[in-house]
Amino acid sequence: MYSDDELTDILNIRLSKKRLTHSLNVAAEAKKLAEFYGYENPAEAYTAGLIHDCCKEVPTEEQLAMVKKSRRNVCEAELLSPALYHAIAGAYYAEHVFGFTDEDFLNSIRYHTTARANMSRIEEIVYLADLISAERSYKDVDRMRRAAYQSVDYAMLEALRYSVAEVVGKGAYLPLHTIEAYNQYTKISKNGGVK
Repeated sequence: MYSDDELTDILNIRLSKKRLTHSLNVAAEAKKLAEFYGYENPAEAYTAGLIHDCCKEVPTEEQLAMVKKSRRNVCEAELLSPALYHAIAGAYYAEHVFGFTDEDFLNSIRYHTTARANMSRIEEIVYLADLISAERSYKDVDRMRRAAYQSVDYAMLEALRYSVAEVVGKGAYLPLHTIEAYNQYTKISKNGGVK
């Protein structure tokens, strides 16, 4: 198993400076969120955040090759969306090259862009950390940062509302598991579970 320092050295070779900075920021935010929500292993959240984009700058054809080898429920909308390949490829790479075996850990990389219903806590943490990392500067980022430290369910619902609107606004494909995640957190909200 690689240490975080070794992983950072590898990412320094694999990623641009901008992408490495983002990865380090997501790692730091994931650890902070993990501590805030009492997740049992903040160091694991840090590592997942660190490597979540490990395949982001790999050529598209190589990403697609890993996607096709993946055993992680790839849907048609994802196959039609090259921008989503890196998350699936990243989980594959984390498992087959870095040697990670924990399913929740691997799913936190796999679903960090699209989300899904019934996410584990580490999956939610990495998804949110990616959306609110320090270098992010989109219009609603401050609102999202506040939401992330209110409740996980509220933060996930707000994040999914934002993400779904962005995807629809671009006329891109929306994976079924993203819709299922949105519906799940909406149901929690309607049942009084979201503040």
